[in-house]
Amino acid sequence: METLPPDTIPAQARKNLYSGPRGTAVRILNRVERTDSYLDKVLDVELKSGDLADVDKGLLNEIVHGVLRWQNRLDWVLNGFSHGNFAKSEINIKNTLRVALYQVLFLDRIPHSAAVNEGVEFIKRIRGEKPAGLVNAVLRNIIRNIDGIRYPLPEEDPVQHLAVYYSHPHWMVRRWVARFGVDETKRFLIAANERPSLSLRINRLKIDPGLFLRLLEEQGIAYAGSSYIDYFVRVKALAGIGQMDLFRNGMFTIQDESAALPCMLLAPGPGDRVIDLCAAPGGKTTNIAEMMRNEGEVLAIDRHEAKLALIRASCDRLGLRNVTLQTGDASMLEAEPADRVLLDAPCSGLGVLAKKPDIKWKRDVSDIMKLTKIQTGLIENAARLVKPNGVLVYSTCTVEPDENEEIVGAFLARHPEFTLEGAGQFVSRDLVNARGFVETFPHRHGMDGSFAARLVKSSLH
Repeated sequence: METLPPDTIPAQARKNLYSGPRGTAVRILNRVERTDSYLDKVLDVELKSGDLADVDKGLLNEIVHGVLRWQNRLDWVLNGFSHGNFAKSEINIKNTLRVALYQVLFLDRIPHSAAVNEGVEFIKRIRGEKPAGLVNAVLRNIIRNIDGIRYPLPEEDPVQHLAVYYSHPHWMVRRWVARFGVDETKRFLIAANERPSLSLRINRLKIDPGLFLRLLEEQGIAYAGSSYIDYFVRVKALAGIGQMDLFRNGMFTIQDESAALPCMLLAPGPGDRVIDLCAAPGGKTTNIAEMMRNEGEVLAIDRHEAKLALIRASCDRLGLRNVTLQTGDASMLEAEPADRVLLDAPCSGLGVLAKKPDIKWKRDVSDIMKLTKIQTGLIENAARLVKPNGVLVYSTCTVEPDENEEIVGAFLARHPEFTLEGAGQFVSRDLVNARGFVETFPHRHGMDGSFAARLVKSSLH
């Protein structure tokens, strides 16, 4: 049976070939691996389409996140059972094997035979009998020997063991072992591989937090209060969240607790003028606007008009009228100086791997060096936009010192007019490190990894 390369197949025919949750999963994984597309964007398109039933959308979401979360461990096993040929396999075969093996190793409710048969039938459809036979043989051999799978031993090579068994790139593990030691790195990797819960920020302009919790109880939604912020709650999952009246009526926003911490450091008040320099996707913008109780102005800057349109939609849903949107480049924005400036800088994102596991495989150590140059330029321009006696907050969603305290330390050395103000006055001291920065980690605090610093500008400059 002759098969065509996937890229030469018309789009609709390709969609038919890759039908069902597993075929769609392979198509998404192929795209994430081959291009600079990020999983959340590609998956969002599929979940909004009417091609899959809700139960299949749930399985698709579980599979693509699971495969990317555990890719290093899956690849280790598949290489072992294919005598090293897996790494040289064509991308459809690679991702079909990963999808099937993920179900075998991690999803108890799916029989092994069903996971294998689906994969084999899919490869037969797009690649023919011979490749399907090889896929079948590899997977059945793994299942027969599942209790005998061997991984790198921690006592022989701890970095190799952690990288394979807990599925993170070697460069990342090596970096963290040098910084945290083996035991804490292991705890960090375990936390980064967990399925994340949802954090909800209650919109206090629209509803009292106590009433909001009673409404969750009435709908049978189990929740836990945040240990750190009194207007956040955590839930395991919310099915059909976009259709919930509570959501549509703007009673809450989905946001990790770590993302609220820079806003708490900024401490904006009603009537302030605030600039949010890298505003998309808008969670911090709307948080700040809520804290200001719709009084004053939040100027939200982003380079992309489409992203600003999403922020506008969020503001409309949440009932926020004090946000002004402006397209612009944060590194050279000209604007009237503000009381408060937030620079939530573009970063490597290594604090949000639980939510975005594809970042693990898209980042390299050289990216951190490139990003620090961008971050340095951005903080320089941000400083110009702060009034005397004003506040600049620098924040990221990474845990890397190069992008965090080193950026701030170098900035303060260049700018004696700014002083660091300890974060412990504004957020729980449990989230503040010895130098006065907000520094959170998934394994220590149960939230995304993040960093934030509050810098105050002297009135003498």
